[in-house]
Amino acid sequence: MHLDHLTPRDRELFRRFGHGPAVRVPHLLVHRAFEQQALAVPDAVAAEHRGTTVTYGELNRRADRLAAWLRRAGVRPGDRVGLFVRRSIPMLVGLLGTLKAGAAYVPQDIGLAPAAQLRHVIRTAATRIVLTQREYAHRVPLPAGVCHLVELDDVDDLGDVSDVGELDRLYGHGTAAPDDGCYVLFTSGTTGRPNGVTVTHRNVANILLTEPGSLGIRPGTRVAQLLNIAFDMAAWEILGCLSHGGTLVIRGKDIAEAARTADVLVATPTVLASIDPAACPRVRAVAVAGEPCPRPLADLWARRCAFHNACGPTETTIVNTMQRHHPDAELLTIGRPTPNNAVYVLDERRRPVPIGEVGEMWAGGDCVSAGYLGDDALTAQRYAPDPYLGGGRRMFRTRDLGRWTPDGELEHLGRTDDQVKIRGFRVEPDSVSAVLESLPGCVRAVTLKRDAQHLVSFVCPQDIDPEAARGAVAAALPYYCVPSAVLPLAALPETDRGKIDKAALLRLATGDTAGDTGRDARVGVVGA
Repeated sequence: MHLDHLTPRDRELFRRFGHGPAVRVPHLLVHRAFEQQALAVPDAVAAEHRGTTVTYGELNRRADRLAAWLRRAGVRPGDRVGLFVRRSIPMLVGLLGTLKAGAAYVPQDIGLAPAAQLRHVIRTAATRIVLTQREYAHRVPLPAGVCHLVELDDVDDLGDVSDVGELDRLYGHGTAAPDDGCYVLFTSGTTGRPNGVTVTHRNVANILLTEPGSLGIRPGTRVAQLLNIAFDMAAWEILGCLSHGGTLVIRGKDIAEAARTADVLVATPTVLASIDPAACPRVRAVAVAGEPCPRPLADLWARRCAFHNACGPTETTIVNTMQRHHPDAELLTIGRPTPNNAVYVLDERRRPVPIGEVGEMWAGGDCVSAGYLGDDALTAQRYAPDPYLGGGRRMFRTRDLGRWTPDGELEHLGRTDDQVKIRGFRVEPDSVSAVLESLPGCVRAVTLKRDAQHLVSFVCPQDIDPEAARGAVAAALPYYCVPSAVLPLAALPETDRGKIDKAALLRLATGDTAGDTGRDARVGVVGA
């Protein structure tokens, strides 16, 4: 019924293009893959940070000790444990110990998150236990009598190491199930309050334990850990590495230092643009997601290593499409659905559009997360029954615009909520930025709506000629797409998740920079 309006050829291509390969996932609980590595290579280095290392065997022992304590404290499958930490080896102990106890971890960067946000996270996730580090314990706003604080520096003081299987038999509550939460991430909400997204073990294992999401990581592979733990791509770095026996290179303040010795990088384009590929001779695989990737950046890295351009919001588990990009490719696409996943390009009535036409991308399959924590109304708005997979499955409305190329790859064409009206015309700002990024020497561009009559663009580096840039847009796009101003900057400001800080740019465009006083325009709080 949903395909009756399509030609027979488009029906066939809808089915062929829209579904990733059906692949068996070796573990449905992602920490089981880590435990397998701990048994196989106990003396291999699991992680290093600022001169300190930990082996797989030792990391597994510490995580077991924490899991045993959490079980005794009453943590059960379905519970959520706060993980309010900075990048460190104790961060890994807390993450794995929580999973081994059967709970979902709720990550926040304790060095960056404001107290109001932490209180919101504790309240919304109903966390009874928060794990942190002694240095930052004073920053955790604990509700009186409701929440218990555990300092991960003291894991060895939590009691004897107990066999988790023995605890299962003693307390009779077993481990987590594949559809239980693995982590809860808080994303920016339209109300101004972050929304908690529950991502399950099945979701996570499906992307990290299959190709191409596994990124070829194996024992001995060095994976840089660059990103904020509260960002879903950090799970790709951390769990993707530890589930395959690699060594996680946890960065300090210097992103480039960690990248220099890594074999694999996972980053947003903004973070990747801060790294010189010539200084990273070991890197053999790079994956980017989280925001549109400029073509010059993709080409630069693709000439040196396997470069994967990927896409997917938190609600579809890190990424649900990937493509290995080649510099001589006609287009930079976001590729095809990853294994056991589906992508549907639909119209406003949720019907497939003909192949090659623009529509809104909906995601289906094992990537679709469990929904928004404590917000059934929002879940009902964004998640819907999947009529194409059926069987009670759900699909997620990404709000990303896209279309299929003739050979079955997806072009990302911006977001439905990014489209703006300028002088009555509908404009896609990313199309303006794409023209600017095609200019010689331009490494990044962002275009925003300043008011109902004007667009403003920001480009870097600072030596881009603004008038030449406006002229390039005028030559390529309709007059109403030409920005009234092009502002060259040495670098673009970043959010704490490594994406372009559009709010800061808009303040700059309107002259309201009071909130940016003293802020580093390049790395902002990302470099912290």
